[in-house]
Amino acid sequence: MQTMMGIDLGGTKIEIALVDASQGVIYKDRVPTPQHAYNAILDAICALVDKTVSQQKIERPTSIGIGIPGCLDPATQLVRGSNTVVMNGKPLQHDLQQRLGCQIHLQNDANCLAVSEAVDGAAKGCSIVFAVIIGTGCGGGIAIDGKAWTGKNAIAGEWGHNPLPWPSAEEIQVAPCWCGQVGCQETWISGTAFALDHARHTGEKIKAEQIIDMMRAGDLAAQQSFDRYINRLARALASVMNVLDPDAIVLGGGMSNVDEIYQALPNALIRYTFTKPLATPVLKAMHGDSSGVRGAAWLTQ
Repeated sequence: MQTMMGIDLGGTKIEIALVDASQGVIYKDRVPTPQHAYNAILDAICALVDKTVSQQKIERPTSIGIGIPGCLDPATQLVRGSNTVVMNGKPLQHDLQQRLGCQIHLQNDANCLAVSEAVDGAAKGCSIVFAVIIGTGCGGGIAIDGKAWTGKNAIAGEWGHNPLPWPSAEEIQVAPCWCGQVGCQETWISGTAFALDHARHTGEKIKAEQIIDMMRAGDLAAQQSFDRYINRLARALASVMNVLDPDAIVLGGGMSNVDEIYQALPNALIRYTFTKPLATPVLKAMHGDSSGVRGAAWLTQ
C-alpha cells in the first residue's frame, strides 16, 4: 500500500500528513487557517501539498483525503454547515481537484476522527464509534466497522447543532449560534464556549487553557466554570447514548486534552442516560491532534 496523504482543514489550522498503513504518520506540517478568505484557503492547501511533495521527494498524489468542518451537500456538491463560514456554498472539492490535478475525497472532520480512532486508535475493535470534536467548534462523527457513516443527507453525527438537552433558564437566554438557531450545543460545549461562559460569570476574558490552569491552582471560579462545562457535556452525550448507544465515545479537539474531563464525566453522564450503570467508555483520542488528519488520509483507500 502506498503512502497516503491527508489534510485536516480546521478552524484555526490546516494540517497535512503522510500516513503509512503500518508506520502511521511519517510526516506532517501545518499552517494557520486564513479564516476570512476562501481563495486564501485554497492557496494554503495547494502550497502545503507542493511543499510536502518537494521536501519529501515523492510523486504527486493521485488522491488526497481532506477532513473539513461541515460537509459536502450531496445534491449541490457545495460545502454546507461549516463554522469557517467563508467555505459555505463553495465548490471546495471541485476547486481543489482542478488546482491539484488529483481526486479529492472530502469528509466531515469528526467522521475522520471517528475513522482514525476506530481503525487503530483508542476505539480499535469497536463496531460503532461516536467521535466528538470539542475545540474551536463542536461536532460529532460516526464510524461503523471502521468506515464513516454519513447518512442520506450527509448530516449523520451533526451533534453540535442539536439543542443542549434539559436547559436551565440561564441557558435558554444564550445568543444565537452562527448557524442561526438558538441553544446549539456548540454555543455551550466547544472550547470557545467554555471560555465565553467563564467570561459571562467572572468578567475574565481568558482562553480555555488558562481557565484550566487556574482550576488546577485552586481557583474557585475556574472550578465552577469547569463543573458547569462537565454538566453540559454530560447532558449532550447522554442524548447520543440514548439514541445511538455506541460501543465507545472518543473525544478529540483542544478540550479533549483536559484529563480532568475523564475523571468527572462518567458520574455526570449517568445522571442523564436512560439506563444505569453505563458500560460505554469515554476515551481520549489516542492519536491526539493527528487523529483527524490520519482519518482523512484513510479516505483515499
